[in-house]
Amino acid sequence: MLIVSGALSTSISADTAAPLVSGNREPFAPILVPANLDPARVALGAALFADPILSSKNKLSCASCHVLSAGGTTNMKRTIGYEGRIHRFNAPTIFNVGNNYRLGWRGDFTSLVDQNERVLLDDNLMAARWPLVLGRLEASEKYSLMFAQAYGHPPDRPTVLDALATFQRSLVTPNSAFDRYLKGDRSALGGEALRGYRLFRDYGCASCHQGTNLGGNLFQRFGIYVPLPLTDPDNDGDLGRFTLTGREQDKGVFRVPGLRNVAVTGPYLHDGRVATLPEAVAIMGESQLGRRLNPTDVQSLVAFLESLTGEYNGKKLQALPDTDHD
Repeated sequence: MLIVSGALSTSISADTAAPLVSGNREPFAPILVPANLDPARVALGAALFADPILSSKNKLSCASCHVLSAGGTTNMKRTIGYEGRIHRFNAPTIFNVGNNYRLGWRGDFTSLVDQNERVLLDDNLMAARWPLVLGRLEASEKYSLMFAQAYGHPPDRPTVLDALATFQRSLVTPNSAFDRYLKGDRSALGGEALRGYRLFRDYGCASCHQGTNLGGNLFQRFGIYVPLPLTDPDNDGDLGRFTLTGREQDKGVFRVPGLRNVAVTGPYLHDGRVATLPEAVAIMGESQLGRRLNPTDVQSLVAFLESLTGEYNGKKLQALPDTDHD
């Protein structure tokens, strides 16, 4: 989402798009499936992830906001948490989260364990407390058996958090068209997507959207060239990292989100204010690059971003049907 660039050429021909780097070297790497995750702990984490037993009212689960049958999010503007409270942020996708160094829109965490605990205890989200959660799990024959198999003892705080994090590290989405291209299949991207990939690199998008996830590791100010107006004066999420640090220079600074599967994870931006990917691309061009992207460039960039949609359990990801962005 957040992109920085200098001024570069605005017209690039699709017929010159491949190969993009001499020697077929690329600045990105394909998604790899983790090979060292304990299956029993992954299974336990999967069960916990989908179970409202972790929430105070026994109504919400992690999967309530991160729908694995869709894009790993809810396709809603902002998360609805405890007792219907609207969270300050749009829910990021949970897929490929193990490849991010910074987690959350403000980059609060570098550990999935720490982030999971914050979500569980947040009064606006799961609003849980450890004595309640552990009491429920210990009383469950199912979970008593699963914890014994995975960890050799009854559930406790460290193992609950470890199981959730282990499962989340398994949520990778390989085999996108872009992954196949990176592995050497130069026919995997069509001409439009190839042109978009070249634009993505030449305009400087890759300066911030870098790494395996094409983002997720850096901080950047939203609105470098054109600050966007507040859409909700009561939402302090617009302040970005300032709410954590109190430093004036951190106002409007956010973690650069990863772009894997971005075509199916709308609406966009930290507060979900933008419904469509073409609109988001155009806004990023103006606010982060200082340029008005022409419709042809927007179309090419969107084609490239669509090539980042991968598979989970052998099925290509998709957005939730009949999405309501309101």
